[in-house]
Amino acid sequence: MSDLPVPELSLVVLVGTSGSGKSTFARKHFRPTAVVSSDACRGIVADDENDQAATPDAFALLHHIVGIRLRRGLLTVVDATNVQAKAREALVKLAREYDVLPVAIVLDVPERTCVDRNAARPDRADLPAHVVSRQRRELRSGLRNLSREGFRKVHVLRGVEEVDEAVITYEKAYNDKRELTGPFDVIGDVHGCRSELESLLAALGYTMLRDDRGRPVDAVHPDGRTVVFVGDLVDRGPDTPGVLRLAMGMVEAGHALCVTGNHENKLVRALDGRKVKVAHGLAESLAQLDAEDEDFRKRVRAFCDGLISHYVLDDGKLVVAHAGLKEEYHGRASGRVRSFAMYGETTGETDEFGLPVRYPWANDYRGKATVLYGHTPVLDLEWVNNTLCLDTGAVFGGRLSALRYPEREPVSVPAEQVWYEPVRPLEATTFASASGVVRRDPGVLDLDDVLGRRVVEARHLGRVTVQEENAAAALEVMSRFAVDPRWLVYLPPTMAPCATSTLPGFLEHPAEAFQAYREEGVRELLCEEKHMGSRAVVVLARDPDAARSRFGVDDGSTGAVYTRTGRPFFDRPEQIEAILARVRAAADTADLWSALDTDWLLLDCELLPWSAKAMGLLRDQYAAVGAAARTALAAATSVLTAAVARGLDVGDLAARQERRLADADAFTAAYGRYCWPVDGLDGLRLAPFQVLASQGANHAVGKGNAWHIELADRLVAADPEFFTRTERRVVDLDDEASVAEATDWWLALTGAGGEGMVVKPLHGFTPGSRGPVQPGVKCRGPEYLRIIYGPAYLEPENLERLRKRGLGRKRSLASREYALGLESLERFVAGEPLWRVHEAVFAVLALESEPVDPRL
Repeated sequence: MSDLPVPELSLVVLVGTSGSGKSTFARKHFRPTAVVSSDACRGIVADDENDQAATPDAFALLHHIVGIRLRRGLLTVVDATNVQAKAREALVKLAREYDVLPVAIVLDVPERTCVDRNAARPDRADLPAHVVSRQRRELRSGLRNLSREGFRKVHVLRGVEEVDEAVITYEKAYNDKRELTGPFDVIGDVHGCRSELESLLAALGYTMLRDDRGRPVDAVHPDGRTVVFVGDLVDRGPDTPGVLRLAMGMVEAGHALCVTGNHENKLVRALDGRKVKVAHGLAESLAQLDAEDEDFRKRVRAFCDGLISHYVLDDGKLVVAHAGLKEEYHGRASGRVRSFAMYGETTGETDEFGLPVRYPWANDYRGKATVLYGHTPVLDLEWVNNTLCLDTGAVFGGRLSALRYPEREPVSVPAEQVWYEPVRPLEATTFASASGVVRRDPGVLDLDDVLGRRVVEARHLGRVTVQEENAAAALEVMSRFAVDPRWLVYLPPTMAPCATSTLPGFLEHPAEAFQAYREEGVRELLCEEKHMGSRAVVVLARDPDAARSRFGVDDGSTGAVYTRTGRPFFDRPEQIEAILARVRAAADTADLWSALDTDWLLLDCELLPWSAKAMGLLRDQYAAVGAAARTALAAATSVLTAAVARGLDVGDLAARQERRLADADAFTAAYGRYCWPVDGLDGLRLAPFQVLASQGANHAVGKGNAWHIELADRLVAADPEFFTRTERRVVDLDDEASVAEATDWWLALTGAGGEGMVVKPLHGFTPGSRGPVQPGVKCRGPEYLRIIYGPAYLEPENLERLRKRGLGRKRSLASREYALGLESLERFVAGEPLWRVHEAVFAVLALESEPVDPRL
């Protein structure tokens, strides 16, 4: 009888030819729900377990089921032949993706036995013998490579007798110490500070045991408490050997546990003679260890090398890892998990001190287990979403800290001196509590709420899907560039253009915009002048008290001005507050606070000029193109004109170059209309469109555009030097004169170089048969479109090509973003938690990463 050890959480891959007894083996040794059979999957997708044509679909289903089980932390067994390396490769990849160990169990049964078994089965009687021969050749040729393929354990059962006598035994993961319930004293990074460690253990109530030379070699608590070291025992401090002697003694006596830190990992490599950079305190450790005998150094090397990445304790309620650990990694085993546990997750960037910039994983943690860690020194202990960093920089002159668990009581002792100058100063925290532990806001955003493939329920459209790759892009923007997330309660949707016009000289024309709404059953429209500026969302609190009570902001700021992608418009807070003060004063004069019974407002606006935000784009792209074109074409035209004067037959080429020069001049004039100098607030203009929300009310749904116009005009009247009025026309589609008048207005507007107009349903939010009707479509003029499509886009061949542009994806994107924007407003005014609001806000930004023609 042979025992086959299998990790409790693993992917077990059965390998054997048809007829080798894999299914029988699986039924005998594993629970039925753990076994995922290729035959069963083939039956699910084809109603026939022997339909080989269904094999690709069957394995797609098998891999999907396996992935779900592994994600949920369940032992999974794959019952398939798996004799081909490519089939096994896909399964090993799945195991790695979910950070579990892959195990291969090979049933190497004689070919004759397999053929006879297949012949005895009615559903396999027609299986040709040569198939078994081929499978067996593939199996035998791959046996020697299974470990190299990535299988952490390989069990080969040779012959029927070994298969029948095999017994599966389950191994707990090294990190699984759930049976240990404590109580624990979890100690932060010691870094060679032996004296401080002794003081801390004394403060925690431990009795020190010493050797015949007076050196501490163990510490015992009278109540049976256990120390857990979070790693980084070594480097930088004055007595790394003393710290190791005490910690190793406690671990060996069962009085302590210890996880690896990145410094222990590097020390092992240095002791092994491998090439490492002797920096960050490693030199001190090596010098101190050189003074110890060889046996001690060997003991140190074995101890540090044997440390595991993290421990799961107290029935899964406590996790200890050096740099912390995301919930999905708890109890898992892989190189990725070990790396995260030692180093955290970095952005690939470095800060001003040359140190890696790390993602703040704890800000997004919402797991049930308490996670205790160190690695990044902080000035104060701070709870962040049920996680606590215990590295308070003892070696840098801070404190050596511990947490009593489950009491959650912090204990610290001061450093005796600065033993090692920090590269980066310890950072102070901003939230205090009576217990002495700083408690941070439990987190605005949760990665589980925004990452991966998401489905957001939008009450005005239904289920909106966000793809995983787009969510990741949104997180990058929001985590690095966005305004304070407490202000970020809404992002406006993109806007689709009207259908492509077939009229000569036009790519867009009001006729198509009017027809689109006519087909939706909308008869009354509002046409608003389209300003060439930058879309701006203004969040405004009436005073600091309102900012604190409604938005949770107590840093003195009273609002935010941000772009369509959530980025602040201006870098300097004083400039933002100056703009907010101007808007607030206008709201006071217009008496909006009492009219809306609110102490905060959310406004949808356009900030002018375009150059205020897009100067880099203008200078580096548009101006560069215009200047180059005018210079080159002017020179070419001059030469060709001289050639014509000499009688050369270049008239057609000269005329063409003159047209191109005229187009270049028109291109420069087009973008030049939207640029003027700005100094502070001087030159800035704000064009308000909508009051999106106020206390308890989502006006984007509840009010028509006439209501929004009236409030916008009140703001303009209150401060006409800062606010810009948006010209508009109301159109009755059943009245030909009204349609003609609006069309003529657009022609005059665009003929003078204006951008165009936005066409909206007059009564605002309008339900449709497939969700809300588009809240607005843009109809842009010929000269403005030169900026978008290039100086010569009106040349007949260019215009004909552009008329083939597809608008379906842009319209779909606009509809989904509109519904999500409404959803974020609904959630915010209803007082739902901010992470719920951000779920919809994040989705809007994620959709912006979809591949849609940016010129539309």
